[in-house]
Amino acid sequence: MKPIVQISLDLTNIDEALETAALAMRAGVDWLEAGTPLILAEGLHGVRALRKAFPNVPIVADLKTMDGGYLEAEMMAKAGATHVVVMARAHAETIKCVVKAGRDFGCKVMGDNMICESMVDGAKFLEDLGCDYVIHHIGYDERRGIAAAGKRMPSPLDQLREVVNAVKIPVQAVGGLSLEQAIQCPQYGAPLVVLGAPLTIDADAFKTADGNLEASLKMICDAIHAQTVMR
Repeated sequence: MKPIVQISLDLTNIDEALETAALAMRAGVDWLEAGTPLILAEGLHGVRALRKAFPNVPIVADLKTMDGGYLEAEMMAKAGATHVVVMARAHAETIKCVVKAGRDFGCKVMGDNMICESMVDGAKFLEDLGCDYVIHHIGYDERRGIAAAGKRMPSPLDQLREVVNAVKIPVQAVGGLSLEQAIQCPQYGAPLVVLGAPLTIDADAFKTADGNLEASLKMICDAIHAQTVMR
């Protein structure tokens, strides 16, 4: 599988999401993600707006589903999402319902292993229940809480290779990665690279002279697309 660049539209209004998505597509991004903040703020309207503006682009709806799996997946698929997200810590029946809805409505399922006692076992659990992808995820609050306690902040890269080796389906790493680390993900065997938005461009890497976000994002996409996934 060739590397895929996904931009997470972690924004709270449709207009800004559409503007950022258009910029991202011009720069070479492959997939758009209706991030959880956008879904909370705009719901199905945000997904429908993205689908209308970008009719042929894969759209991930980051629902983080914990219950009511079939209905949530159905609603997002009908709104135009091509991928939905369910949590490994949900009940197994919920994950099965999301997978069934995905099959019924032509939508792929991404299973998120955030806060699993064993991230590797969580990934295998998701694969066994029929998920199409694994999201190996260290949560925002978890990272910040650990850092605030003066401890080393965990990174998805800590166990990424183990997770990749444990499953046959594609893996995506999420949670506190720097741009340099995100670009390295294909070298760990994880072909789906997520870039958060609004983006913070590292001053020491991929920063253009004029600070142009689109040009910087194009360089990032080019660097990711040029790689071979090491699995």
